[in-house]
Amino acid sequence: MKRNRRILIFTGLLILMVLVGLGSGAVRLSPQDFMGLFTEDELTKSGRILLYVRLPRVAGAIVAGVGLSVAGAVIQTILNNPLAGPNIIGVNAGAGFAVVLCGVLLPKSYGIFPLAAFVGAFGTVVFVYYLGKKTGSSKITLVLAGVAINSLLNSASDAVNAFSESSLIASNAFKIGGLSGINTSVLKYAAIAVAIAAILVFLLHNELEVLSLGEDKAKTLGLPVGFYRFVFLMLAAVLAGASVSFVGLLGFVGLIVPHIARLLVGEECKYYILASAILGALFLLTCDYIARTWFSPYELPTGIILSFIGAPFFLWLLVRRKRGTRNA
Repeated sequence: MKRNRRILIFTGLLILMVLVGLGSGAVRLSPQDFMGLFTEDELTKSGRILLYVRLPRVAGAIVAGVGLSVAGAVIQTILNNPLAGPNIIGVNAGAGFAVVLCGVLLPKSYGIFPLAAFVGAFGTVVFVYYLGKKTGSSKITLVLAGVAINSLLNSASDAVNAFSESSLIASNAFKIGGLSGINTSVLKYAAIAVAIAAILVFLLHNELEVLSLGEDKAKTLGLPVGFYRFVFLMLAAVLAGASVSFVGLLGFVGLIVPHIARLLVGEECKYYILASAILGALFLLTCDYIARTWFSPYELPTGIILSFIGAPFFLWLLVRRKRGTRNA
């Protein structure tokens, strides 16, 4: 009951943050502005701001927050590694490289961007997973290998941008990550992909629970480990890739949020996945609110706020694991 109550509280806070996000910005909107969107069958100025600026931004934060956080929860469970966020092991960078390449080759084919991001993310996560499995690497070594792959793929994206003048303007914004100027043509396809993948992960929470026990125990319980591992890696790639396709390389959401969810509701996958999804949306909405209101009249990219929060959090995790290893 305590976990159900907490999830209800998270949901209430998310609804509140949605309303705050819709009303806050360079132009503050009141409840009266929400009610009076139309004047003589025409959109008011407040209505245009709400429908064309604030609503896509808030929707994008929710979609990306859910996608990146659930992807992080799945990856950490499959790899049995709490340090394995999508941005840490190169999954986001793989998706980003595919999007940059697709943007240069097929700049107007917005519907292909989430698909390209999935291919890049899936290829990266599978490569990192099997690299660790074949070499018998430790969890820390696996993370370091992911960091190296992350750097390589980011450099490949830079190389593509260097040879394409048309993509140079947006390249820095994409690398930092943010929610300003979201392309709704990409968002609608990404939202469908994230919704389907997140629902499938939740429906398969029992199988994920068994996988979290370890490969040997999962096989003993009769679970076809190879098949379900492949399915979950594919779903994680869809979630992370679709998110990256419209917000860029936002970091640390998939690392921070699963840890917070685990602390608040425990490790039972049914609650863990649901809490990760809700808290991911809430966390990204909050960071975006900070980015566009605390430094007014300036606006920081949301990715910078996430880096200021995420980098110390990652270092704290490393120190904590090092102490745990010494005590053991």
